[in-house]
Amino acid sequence: MEHTADPTARILIIDDDEAVISLLERILKRGGYEEVRSATDARLALPMFREFEPDLVLMDLRMPFLDGINVMGQLRQRNVPGEFLPVVLVTGDTTPEAREKALSAGANDFLLKPFDATDVLLRMRNLLDLRRQYHEIHAQVDRHQRELREMQIEMAERLARVAEYQQMDGLLPAQFGTLCAGIAEELEMPEDQIDLIRYAGPLHDIGMIGMPEILVKPGSLSLEELDLLKTHTSLGSRVFSGSTSPILRMAEEIALYHHENWDGTGYTPGLSGDSIPLPARIVAVVDTFFAMTKDRPYQKARSIEEALAWIDEQAGRKFDPSVVRAFQTVYPRISLPLLESSD
Repeated sequence: MEHTADPTARILIIDDDEAVISLLERILKRGGYEEVRSATDARLALPMFREFEPDLVLMDLRMPFLDGINVMGQLRQRNVPGEFLPVVLVTGDTTPEAREKALSAGANDFLLKPFDATDVLLRMRNLLDLRRQYHEIHAQVDRHQRELREMQIEMAERLARVAEYQQMDGLLPAQFGTLCAGIAEELEMPEDQIDLIRYAGPLHDIGMIGMPEILVKPGSLSLEELDLLKTHTSLGSRVFSGSTSPILRMAEEIALYHHENWDGTGYTPGLSGDSIPLPARIVAVVDTFFAMTKDRPYQKARSIEEALAWIDEQAGRKFDPSVVRAFQTVYPRISLPLLESSD
């Protein structure tokens, strides 16, 4: 079978026997591999790996200082996530125990001494082809995941526009999401959760779409209207229920719990403190702040200073104190140029 080498493939050889290295280098270079480096001291494997970034590693199983299993463990720990690095162990030990140990540690293949040049080149070609195919598939998966995420973000943004238009208060979803994400970052939430709340937060009141008359009614609401208003949380959660989108799953949680109070006096009796999901606790503060500083048919807007002072007073009662502290830290440094405009 004809062997076709990729001359750009980088191959690293680690073996304490100079004669073995010399033989492997000759075989590989005659086979068309031009990027080959080697070391006889296993302790040099890690720095060479970092510098050379090989596509394949050939390594002796038994060496002084560090054996091939130990070196393989070092390299695997520093491999880039999603990367496939073929490792071939070179050995004269043909016992089942040695093979089982090496395969358990993550070796992809064996070269038994003495070598057959054709066998060496075929194994190199097959493993390098496998690496290339793996990376092509991984790149396609990454692209599809990015496209799917972009579609989910677009869907969330369009749903947020529905909430924006039906409340007619001039609030842009991006403003709301920016403040939520800033608080989440200050609270050191995981990066993926910070990103999710940026898009899920503005969807908190989607359930209001089921009660348009209340939104435009001037003056105080009756007890019956207040009871109806409270159902917007469960209605909103049902809108997102069963979704596989991480954004909409968080939106479902936020919609249901963003009117719960830290002291347990919210919509759900007995639900208090840390049992309220953190994204909902964050949205509770941000929602209150925007609601207080915007004109509504049933109330005039308060000043930003009044809203900030009231939220501070409610720390430990209505709001999670840690969320309030994060809000107080984040709000002054986040630019919300349209905050005081209803245009």
